[in-house]
Amino acid sequence: MKLIVISGRSGSGKSTVLNALEDAGYNCIDNFPVILLQSLVHNTLREPSSRNSNLAVCIDARSSDLERFGEIMMSVDRMDVDCEVIYLDARSPTLVKRFSETRRRHPLTNADTDLRQAIDAEAEILESIADLADLTIDTTQLTSQELSGIIAERIVARVGAGLSLLFRSFGFKAGVPVDADMVFDLRCLPNPHWEEDLRPLNGRDPEIVAYLEAQPMVNEMFVDIAGYLSSWIPRFEENARVYMTVALGCTGGQHRSVYLAERLAKHFEPEFENVLVRHRELNRN
Repeated sequence: MKLIVISGRSGSGKSTVLNALEDAGYNCIDNFPVILLQSLVHNTLREPSSRNSNLAVCIDARSSDLERFGEIMMSVDRMDVDCEVIYLDARSPTLVKRFSETRRRHPLTNADTDLRQAIDAEAEILESIADLADLTIDTTQLTSQELSGIIAERIVARVGAGLSLLFRSFGFKAGVPVDADMVFDLRCLPNPHWEEDLRPLNGRDPEIVAYLEAQPMVNEMFVDIAGYLSSWIPRFEENARVYMTVALGCTGGQHRSVYLAERLAKHFEPEFENVLVRHRELNRN
């Protein structure tokens, strides 16, 4: 049996994730009380094995006993259940904008609490869940379709019980991805942007690949990062880590970071069953 717990601040995309998992065959329950989680798992395990027993429950700030989340999850783990916690979030101004555009009422707003105060307070209320998340997804710049795609690729399609390793390129001028587990700054490397004929291309194009592979500093950076990850990713696996996001950033997220994300993904594909590569700035174009 597999149990996926979805949580996060209101407006971050919890319903989108729940719908994506329902489409994948999970039995989904929204606004589920934490205190009933152990009973739900126990009753599901008693059902006939021929029925689909995969569960996805959404827990939000309205649930009571959130401070007991860690304790309850430990009890569920002892019931021989494959359990993962997914936490969704977005920057506070983005959440304010989403509520303003949809004209929905935030569940924590009242006569004494405005929208921004409610959004900030919600982060504190959900801290016990956020701290235990196996996967944190920043949805600030994601569409609903993109978020559904992430769930399909990283959760539904994940092979076996191996680590899901994602290499993500980005541009520092658009901000560092807040859901990255490791961030490597590549801005010291030679920049193809200053070569006029290379500027319109990206790090997947053969011309950019040839340019960067001819730079000794680029190869030195690759060797150092690959060696670091080879040494430390197994340590995270030993600690029951399920998801790992490695972010590689250059100035604009078009050339150096794209190239190294692709090269590292290919390097680690023989070692891990679930290796993905995504390019944040390229996906916007």
